[in-house]
Amino acid sequence: MIIEQLSIFLENKSGRLTEVTDTLGDSNINISALSLAETAEFGILRLIVTDPGKAAKALRQRHFSVNLTRVVGIIIPDEPGSLARVLKILSDEDISIEYMYAYAFADKASVVIRTENIEQTIETLQKHKIELLRASDVYEI
Repeated sequence: MIIEQLSIFLENKSGRLTEVTDTLGDSNINISALSLAETAEFGILRLIVTDPGKAAKALRQRHFSVNLTRVVGIIIPDEPGSLARVLKILSDEDISIEYMYAYAFADKASVVIRTENIEQTIETLQKHKIELLRASDVYEI
């Protein structure tokens, strides 16, 4: 249920994202999901990859600042109000969202969520019968 995500701090300059993707490609690591948030000086690249430990090691060897972060993934219907219902469940339990990202395909949406307490988040989602992504499924998307 818990997914390990890479968080990589990048200087905001041309070529840095290419260096990350080249490193992963050279290590035969596939990217399943990606989110990039940036400021004027740096960016935070969040990745879900086929082998998080191997990816972190390869990137650190290339002098990237990498952290492994625990997140949870859910699957919801791709229809108006689906995400709002899940967020209401979490807010009713006083679970704050640090960040999230999502994508939709066909009639389903996959959402990656980071909260302060992943175990409580998973327990709450299971209690409300929200479909959770297994790490093995996400790593191989």
